[in-house]
Amino acid sequence: MAASPTLRRKRLSRQLDALRTGSGLTVDAAAKKAKALRPDRPWSAAKITRMETQQWKRLHTDDVLTLLDVYGVTSKAERASYVRTATEASQTGWWVNYADVLGSGAYVDLETEADRIRTYEAFYIPGLLQTEEYARAVTSAAVSDSREIERRVEARMMRQTLLGPQGPRLSVILDEAAFERIPDDVLPDQVQHLLDSQESDAQVQVQVLPYSTGLHPAMTGQFVILDFPSDPSTVYLEQSLSGLFPEGPEALEHYEMLYDRVHAQALSVEDSREFMRQLTSE
Repeated sequence: MAASPTLRRKRLSRQLDALRTGSGLTVDAAAKKAKALRPDRPWSAAKITRMETQQWKRLHTDDVLTLLDVYGVTSKAERASYVRTATEASQTGWWVNYADVLGSGAYVDLETEADRIRTYEAFYIPGLLQTEEYARAVTSAAVSDSREIERRVEARMMRQTLLGPQGPRLSVILDEAAFERIPDDVLPDQVQHLLDSQESDAQVQVQVLPYSTGLHPAMTGQFVILDFPSDPSTVYLEQSLSGLFPEGPEALEHYEMLYDRVHAQALSVEDSREFMRQLTSE
């Protein structure tokens, strides 16, 4: 599985903040100590704050080592681990080649290292389970430039190589409205693809939230919860221009509650398959 630079950046910032806090130093005091050790490097409280809050793209490993000296980290293995994390945090992935349509690629980046993805979708099929024809139809509804449409579809198909026996567990809850918005000419293939994806990959589960459920707590819209083997889970809210990553345990707790509740209200996996089979037969 590919290493996620975004996840490494989040991890390193969190670790540096914990080291400083554990040492009892303020950001000002840490900056003064770092400046005394490495006067050839620019140091300030603002710089350390940026390092602790992910407000950087590339981090000099010398700066990381200096802070480890300031915080009293002497273990060679531990220091090597921090350097490795800093190096991986500055790398790039395949999505950089699609920066024109993916922007920073932060979500796609995180997606590559998740071991479980839970999502509720209100109006459309999630990208990891879209057919090429459906992806093109969805993109064409928002984008008029033909080249950009094809670039977006190509990037979406690239993302799907993530799935498989070594990929993440993917649990999707689809509102019934998502099926009604699938264009008639691509609906049979798209629904069949959802069925086939579950049959070919035990890691994939799709459940339908029917209209008969009535009101439910996730009516405000789509959300994704990404779970990682060794890092805190992350919530992602997609928007038309960019996405939001609500931070903090309160946000995670809120969206996990929403997911659990709509999961309980959704049809079972087998009943959801029957729902989709009926759509294809019709």
